[in-house]
Amino acid sequence: MEERMRALHKLPSNAITSMPAGKHEDGGGLRLVKDETGGGYWVFRFSLHGRRREMGLGSIQDISLKQAREQAAHWRSRRALGYDPISERDRDRANRLGASLEGVTLEAFEARKAELKGEGKSGRWLSPLEHHILPKLGAVPIVQITQRDLRDCLAPIWHEKAATATKAVNRLKVVFGHAAALGLDVDLQVVDKAKALLGKQRHKVEHIPALPWREVPAFYTTLREPTLGNLALRLLILTGVRSGPIRNLKLEDISGDIWTVPADDMKGRVGAVEAFRVPLSAEALDVIEQASPHARNGFLFWSRKGVISDMTMSGVMKRQGLEARPHGFRTSLREWLADCTDAPHEVAEMVLAHKADSSVVRAYRRTDFLDQRRGLLTSWAVFVTGQQVSESD
Repeated sequence: MEERMRALHKLPSNAITSMPAGKHEDGGGLRLVKDETGGGYWVFRFSLHGRRREMGLGSIQDISLKQAREQAAHWRSRRALGYDPISERDRDRANRLGASLEGVTLEAFEARKAELKGEGKSGRWLSPLEHHILPKLGAVPIVQITQRDLRDCLAPIWHEKAATATKAVNRLKVVFGHAAALGLDVDLQVVDKAKALLGKQRHKVEHIPALPWREVPAFYTTLREPTLGNLALRLLILTGVRSGPIRNLKLEDISGDIWTVPADDMKGRVGAVEAFRVPLSAEALDVIEQASPHARNGFLFWSRKGVISDMTMSGVMKRQGLEARPHGFRTSLREWLADCTDAPHEVAEMVLAHKADSSVVRAYRRTDFLDQRRGLLTSWAVFVTGQQVSESD
């Protein structure tokens, strides 16, 4: 018996949180997966019909080693009887949650995390449903939800917030598809029926408020106090990069005056885009140096609970009474490039990591205009810091 326990229980019970990043086997199919930030989760591995499968058991913050071993033992016994642990777990969860819309939504989100940018940590996948659908229908059994129910939830935003409504519709289709996969008797056409009841949308283009480029230097001077929010906002302004890559910037991605933004941090789904090189001006490198004392776990902008949130930077602007938002500085930079430089269109678009040409043209044009972009961003930094007034003034 002792020998069998040693074969199963290989992990030290008092050192789970301090174990290094990587995969650590406990035996009997139970695996601990640790990440670079110190977090981790449990996985039960088993074979079914000649295929190797993995089933998540929960994070180390929620599930202890003892609980993980108990779960693994339970699922080993079920597998030995010929059952599929993952199918059983999904049915159990659906029943335990009462198959409510909220419960199935969370199940669908968990199942698709790996497909989402940053595994959905920003919360944007769930946001349209959390704000506009779940408050009214979250507790309702999903099999009872009709097209009229969905129409009533979507109607207030159908025309006024068309983009958000469209995202909510797309998420709902995923959720109802997941419910059907769980074996629940749902109407897979219910979302399209709700759309038919709502009619065609009157699309409103909602531009993110941007600060006019002539006003950027004056605003930049208000960010001299080296707080996390100020430093992150300064780097965002200087590089023209979106807030997500700024917030998740890792020191290991900076080499000399080049910051290589990983593909997963660029706009789009995982694997949909390539890594992007950002040339760093002297001012940008100075900002990074000032932020370095805040760095934790390899991330430059680390707060007490992890990397800073979207609100950290936008809050700086709100407190100054500005309608403009951080993302708007990409517009400020693009307009400055158009008004104050002779940068070719494709180069100016590349500064913002935009794809200006067709896929065929891009296939033959292998350059990312790094040297030209370096010169442009250096000139932008000179202008932003007030060292030189634009010739157009």
